[in-house]
Amino acid sequence: MTALILDNVCKSFGEVEVLKNINLTVEDGEFVVFVGPSGCGKSTLLRVIAGLEDATKGTVQIGERMVNAIPPAKRGIAMVFQSYALYPHLSVAGNMGLGLKQEKTPKDEIIKRVGEAARMLSLTEYLDRRPSELSGGQRQRVAIGRAIVRKPDLFLFDEPLSNLDAALRMNTRIEIANLHRQLAASMIYVTHDQTEAMTLADKIVVLRDGQVEQVGAPMELYNNPANQFVAGFLGAPSMNFLRHGENSLGIRPEHIQLAETGLSARVTHVERLGGETNAILVTEHDEPITVRFFGQHNIAVGEAVHLTWDAANQFMFNAAGERI
Repeated sequence: MTALILDNVCKSFGEVEVLKNINLTVEDGEFVVFVGPSGCGKSTLLRVIAGLEDATKGTVQIGERMVNAIPPAKRGIAMVFQSYALYPHLSVAGNMGLGLKQEKTPKDEIIKRVGEAARMLSLTEYLDRRPSELSGGQRQRVAIGRAIVRKPDLFLFDEPLSNLDAALRMNTRIEIANLHRQLAASMIYVTHDQTEAMTLADKIVVLRDGQVEQVGAPMELYNNPANQFVAGFLGAPSMNFLRHGENSLGIRPEHIQLAETGLSARVTHVERLGGETNAILVTEHDEPITVRFFGQHNIAVGEAVHLTWDAANQFMFNAAGERI
């Protein structure tokens, strides 16, 4: 069974067209990530799926139901927002079970579901605490637990890690991935962070200006991007683009090597990260280029070098950014 089908979904605010003919199928149990720069329409698309915004045109199907005319509370979805949106006067258990209480779920069932979710999220010892007594990561886990107890057909995450620091982001990302494996649930996750997209997704949907640029597994998009936008958006450091007549030649930083002969360049900056070294250079044609060395490397600022790469690893794009 498919978890979600979007058929020619469009959304306009007045004269501004925010979503343009979005077609997408999410399979049961699949983890799908919407990724793209700010303003690309990814959060609006999530809100249309949730029913918080009405589609201007097209249909939204969740499970076997067409839900365009169905309010959010009856769509069988649970949403986790960027802000935790917890009630400060309620305990962790109270926050997690509030939705079920409002639905008149029996008390014993609420206690059971909250307990199960708390065990999954390592929150059992915090059930009696208030949100003010928790760390940011723990509060986000409570928000996720509030979604889990509802046993939805579809989980929707709207940039849930944006308010966390780097270490917590990584830890919570791992927890969400583990949660997906435990629940085998269908999840849609919105982020502008391509690292989150690459590490979490079964399938990535790359959006730009309200349109789908490419859909596929993370490594499929990384190794076989449909166009220059996708090629440049996925990957850190991002792909290099060099002028090649009217076209652009793309080469990833990790595919470039130092050589005795080849493209002449001068080192302008070095980032030493321990496990890898990133060198930023300028070519003989005054084009910036980044080279990624695995491990520690003694390349120095001001050094003149030659660069080369295997032609099998390069990409070519025309002036419109299309893959050729």
